[in-house]
Amino acid sequence: MTQKQAEMGFNTEFVKPHAVLIPFPLQGHINPMLQVAKILHSKGFHITFVNTEFNHKRLLKSRGVNALDGLPDFQFETIPDGLPPTDVDDTQEVPSICDSTSKNCLVPFLNLIAKLNQSASSGLNPPVSCIFSDGGMTFSVKAAEEFGIPVVILWAMSACWLLGISRYHSLIYKGLASIKDESYLTNDYLDEEWVPGMKSLRLRELTSFLHVTDPNDPLMEFLMAEVGRASKASAIILNTFDELECNVLNNLSSVFPSTYTMGPLHMLVNQIPQNNLVSFGTNLWKEDTECLQWLQSKEPRSVLYVNFGSTTVMSGQQILEFAWGLANSKKSFLWIIRPDLFEGDSGILLSEFVNETKNKGLIASWCPQEQVLSHPSIAGYLTHCGWNSTMENLSCGVPMVCWPFFADNQVACKLACSEWGIGMEIDTNVKRDEVTNLVNELMEGEKGKEMKQKAMEWKKKAEDATGPNGSSYMNWDKLIKEVLLK
Repeated sequence: MTQKQAEMGFNTEFVKPHAVLIPFPLQGHINPMLQVAKILHSKGFHITFVNTEFNHKRLLKSRGVNALDGLPDFQFETIPDGLPPTDVDDTQEVPSICDSTSKNCLVPFLNLIAKLNQSASSGLNPPVSCIFSDGGMTFSVKAAEEFGIPVVILWAMSACWLLGISRYHSLIYKGLASIKDESYLTNDYLDEEWVPGMKSLRLRELTSFLHVTDPNDPLMEFLMAEVGRASKASAIILNTFDELECNVLNNLSSVFPSTYTMGPLHMLVNQIPQNNLVSFGTNLWKEDTECLQWLQSKEPRSVLYVNFGSTTVMSGQQILEFAWGLANSKKSFLWIIRPDLFEGDSGILLSEFVNETKNKGLIASWCPQEQVLSHPSIAGYLTHCGWNSTMENLSCGVPMVCWPFFADNQVACKLACSEWGIGMEIDTNVKRDEVTNLVNELMEGEKGKEMKQKAMEWKKKAEDATGPNGSSYMNWDKLIKEVLLK
């Protein structure tokens, strides 16, 4: 029991610890936070999971009206995101979300915790004892200070990216804080070495957020403010494991001393005995499970899985290059095309392609990705290199063809291709011939065989990290003992 709770008259000696979890309101951030919630629940915590009102409505639409009813000790709550009301099928833009959540979410979040503590006074739930917050929602640090409880930041990207972003002030000191004009995009500026422990990583791979000419760029300012506040948290947890990013983690601990590697999170969740939490999901789009039946009809290691994630937006020309690159490879594929993947009518744009590949390919709007990646028919993954996707892919032992889009995607691509040996990169200016060549190399070539072997080695290391006595497995108990219940 914290001093603040004692002052409020709570007696927590015989009740569960109560964790409030709040993800950044994007698909790739909600997923790992729900995984954290399930792990904490399995360790005896009462859970309150907080979505924005907008995403709460989206989840009800995609998963059913009873999807968020919760359990007595696992509840869902909402706060407003501060953005104007929009149709539930609309896509909220990342810059707008960043600006609005940082300015508007603290007060309703404080009010929610106060409401939960008021309920605790009536014996309806335990008092809030800790907060778990996404690295993009660090107003939670202020909330934790207000209530005198620990706050843990979940960094939903790689340790490498966190270390690189945390060194932004060194860029300022070196006069490299922003690109002075567009010529810097093509000269040696972006070839500066940047992350300690990763000598092969250059500025060009760190993040697209730094590739701007305005030093006051809103996304850059948001990112730096969030990382700065994260440094004041009680602890930072990472969806990675020690051996995967060992060189970076050694340096990261000097910047963020209380850091714990906890991943791959989904592998730890899969160890939890089956219970009522199985039905709790986070997909903002309705899953097409028929694709799993389609995969059942395919030979082992014969299908390329294609998914560019939840935020990638492509031009019509880019999607055509990928489409005809796939068609010309003559390989079977499962391609996930979100309704908002690109502007325009996908049916019209891809009608000839669909007819050409009707015996080879299947297009779906969304899918249960972990089940797809672990299916024996999957030979490879054409991906944007989102961190969740990268971790799920790595834990399934699947080699990758990488087309990074923005944010931390470039770092994940660099790690997969240059450090781990499980990926090949497609040029930003994608051309169909390159797509065809890389897909064929992955599925038939010597490079593909080498990548598959490496991927299986990393799968084993991920299993070791999350198994009994593994580093990530043990770190959960350490976090609870050293930070949450001390």
